[in-house]
Amino acid sequence: MFNNLPCEAGLGLRAPHVAEVLVQRPAVAWWEVHSENYFGGGEPLAALCHLRADYPVSLHGIGLGLGSLSPLDTKHLAQLKQLVARVEPAAVSEHLAWNRHSERYFNDLFPIPRVAGVIEHLVERIVQVQDVLQRPILLENVSSYVGFAGEMISEAELMAELVRRTGCGLLVDLNNFYVNSLNLGLDAEQELSRITGDTVHEIHVAGFEWFEGTAIDTHGAPISTEVLALLRLSLQRWGPKPVLLERDTNLADFSSLFQEYCSLDQFVNESLINTPGVYA
Repeated sequence: MFNNLPCEAGLGLRAPHVAEVLVQRPAVAWWEVHSENYFGGGEPLAALCHLRADYPVSLHGIGLGLGSLSPLDTKHLAQLKQLVARVEPAAVSEHLAWNRHSERYFNDLFPIPRVAGVIEHLVERIVQVQDVLQRPILLENVSSYVGFAGEMISEAELMAELVRRTGCGLLVDLNNFYVNSLNLGLDAEQELSRITGDTVHEIHVAGFEWFEGTAIDTHGAPISTEVLALLRLSLQRWGPKPVLLERDTNLADFSSLFQEYCSLDQFVNESLINTPGVYA
C-alpha cells in the first residue's frame, strides 16, 4: 500500500514546534517529517512516536540520493528501515535527486539529467530501496536552476516511466514545477498534464523567493497565487489528494504557521467543491 494519509491538508513538522504541538494537539489532519532527523533515536524519536499515536505521519527522505552514481548508503537504508518499522508511517517518500559523488556528500538536492541510461539506473535503485523497506515509496520532483544538454524526456515523463517500471508512486511538488517553469522557461501546466491522477499519492506546496533573478525553492515564503492556481487545477483534475504545506526557512511561530495551514485546508476543500472525482 502506498499510504494511508487522509485526502486533506497536512503540515510539515519542524523541531522548534514539536513541544508545542505535543501539548496542544492542534487540528491538523496529518504530519510529515524528514526521516533523517530521527535516525539518532532518543528524545526526538520518542516525541515522534508519541505524536504518531494520535496522527498519521509521513516520512520524507532528503538524504538518500537516488540519482547518485555512488552505491546507495546501506547504513542509511538500514536506519530508514528501522525507522519505518518503529513509526509505521502512512507514507514513505524520497526525492528524485542526487547528492553524492565518490566519497563526497553534498547538502543539497541536485536534479537528475534525463539522459540515456538514467532510467535504468534509477529503476535499479528504487527497486533496491523498496525491497529493503518491503513497501512502495513515493518519488518527489525537485527544483532546477539550470538545464542540461541532451535531455531526452521531460521530468513528468521520467516520473511516469519510473512508476511503470518499479510500481512506486508519485509525490508531486507543485512549487518545484512552478520554480522550474520560471527558471527554465517550461510550461508547468503542460508538465502536470502528463501525470495521471492514479499515480499521485501526495502533493506538496510551499513558497519560493527571488535571488538575483533566479527563483529559489526556499520554503520560506507564503504559497504564491500561481502555485495555488496549479493546486486547484490539479485537485480538480486528479480528485482529492493529501496536500502538504512545507515551511523550512523564515520559520514563523506555530500559531502563525497554523493559520497558514488552516487557510490552505480551506482552499483545498473549496477547490474540490463540485468536482465530480478523478478524471485524469
